[in-house]
Amino acid sequence: MTAADEVPPGPPPEFSPEVLAVLTRAGWQPGHRDARRGRDWALRVAGHVGRDGRQHAVVGPAIEAYADFGGLHVVPDGPGTAVAPSTLHLDPMRAVHTVATLATFGDALGVPVSPLGVEGDGRGILVVDARQRVFVLDHGGDWYLGASVPQAITALVLGLAPQRVAEDGTW
Repeated sequence: MTAADEVPPGPPPEFSPEVLAVLTRAGWQPGHRDARRGRDWALRVAGHVGRDGRQHAVVGPAIEAYADFGGLHVVPDGPGTAVAPSTLHLDPMRAVHTVATLATFGDALGVPVSPLGVEGDGRGILVVDARQRVFVLDHGGDWYLGASVPQAITALVLGLAPQRVAEDGTW
């Protein structure tokens, strides 16, 4: 990880009142950042060595997500718009064991990816790529959730339908 990998903080994300209420119940506060946690988690993720000797890539959007949303355990309520809403735990250490899986997925996308945490109480792996796009990898396939972490959080909390990622990394 280098200074060039870090993304400067942008404007605070905007969430709908419904999503904001769920995030507030989870302990999130708009504008709160823990830059130290972001750096510390990035170093821990990058330092984890998989069984085959590979290590995770740590992309700038992951560091920002760790600082802005790290540690949140979000439990949505309501029926969902298109699919059932899903819980999410934004802690990359819950997915640090996925080095080989994420390396393969990043190769399919053509960009490096980093773990964000887990979805559905561990059924899916939340992933962010170097372009800020967020995905979930689960037993049913690989899914595109949104162009940013806030969009992905919104999709999971509201139960918006994800898009299936094809083997060639498109959706």
